[in-house]
Amino acid sequence: MSSNFPKQKTKPESLDQVEVRYNSSPLGRSGGALGLYIHIPFCKQACHYCDFHFSTSVKKKGELVDMLCKELELRKDELPGKEVQTIYFGGGTPSLLASKELDQLFDTIFSNYRVAENAEITLEANPDDLSREKLELLKASKINRLSIGVQSFFGEDLKLMNRAHNATEALESIQMAKKYFDNISIDLIYGIPDMSEERWKKNIEIALELGLPHFSCYALTVEPNTALKKFIDKGIIKPVDDDAAKAHFEILTKTLKVAGFVHYEFSNFGKPGYFSQNNTAYWTGKPYLGIGPSAHSYDGESRKWNVNNNTLYIKSLQKGSIPAEAEKLSVKDKYNEYVMTHLRTMWGVSPEEVRERFGEVFKEYLLEQATQHLNEGFLKMEHGNLHVTEKAKFLSDGIAADLFLVDLDTQTI
Repeated sequence: MSSNFPKQKTKPESLDQVEVRYNSSPLGRSGGALGLYIHIPFCKQACHYCDFHFSTSVKKKGELVDMLCKELELRKDELPGKEVQTIYFGGGTPSLLASKELDQLFDTIFSNYRVAENAEITLEANPDDLSREKLELLKASKINRLSIGVQSFFGEDLKLMNRAHNATEALESIQMAKKYFDNISIDLIYGIPDMSEERWKKNIEIALELGLPHFSCYALTVEPNTALKKFIDKGIIKPVDDDAAKAHFEILTKTLKVAGFVHYEFSNFGKPGYFSQNNTAYWTGKPYLGIGPSAHSYDGESRKWNVNNNTLYIKSLQKGSIPAEAEKLSVKDKYNEYVMTHLRTMWGVSPEEVRERFGEVFKEYLLEQATQHLNEGFLKMEHGNLHVTEKAKFLSDGIAADLFLVDLDTQTI
């Protein structure tokens, strides 16, 4: 892609002028909503594909929960005036939390934050943790949404990924969870080596027969320093086939559309009224606090991330210090993030909002960069916004990259 703005007849704003106008604009700031993300860094065993921060030893679980509460208390004034609309327990495996540990976290949250009456409160759970007793305890808590990490309903897939549950547990956990929760999402993974189109279709069929309102579906990716990467390099597992993953994605989108699901973000499908409020807030630029080791935070102007080491996290919080690094976002960063996140959604990228947030020069740059993709049918303009077309959805990240601004400081316009 070209890194230059289209030529202008008038002198463009300087970087400083753009920064001042953006930061003073109401559209450059998020509203009064806030998300809380709580990272629970423990798992029973390591999935072969996972590169998230976790430990398979739970010896420090109680101590770490104490420090999660301490961090929540220390950061309560970080985003003043915000009402918490979503609380998300991610990981790791949050369903490993005991009832008293969940209660401890909720007591701390509700004592230190203003939580909306109808806040969406999600807990990620693994099928093997969802016994009837566990579900009764979760139902009695403030949790009102479950995200169940099924990944596949077939044993061969689960074995390849080294999941802790089996195919029977995957199915039975959902059937049981439906007796306690209405708002349930499950994760499914496609593009798994040796997963045929027929098996993927069957996965979708089983999921639909369960009558769930939301699915999060991801292509299997090979991350560095994972067991999956090592096994592929050694020839133990076949490489991931991008063409097969693309075919699986197309089957997924067509099947779920017929079933009445809205494809509201690249990896997420929901029935009306069941979109993930937590993730939608991320994609639309709302602020959030990330609590726990490796958790990230965003306030509209900067990003912050905690150390990804349980011991260092605990020791630092015991001394009253939050072990985090921060990065101030430039206007270029904000523009690129806006394009990246919004293009993945059903709402698309608004050139007018780009103009209001960043200035006319950014809008014209966006439209210039979009021209080729519009001509090739990869992008379309609908209701004033840029959207990825159906045939190009699997390429959306690459298209977004073509709309990015590479270098703002050295522009000659």
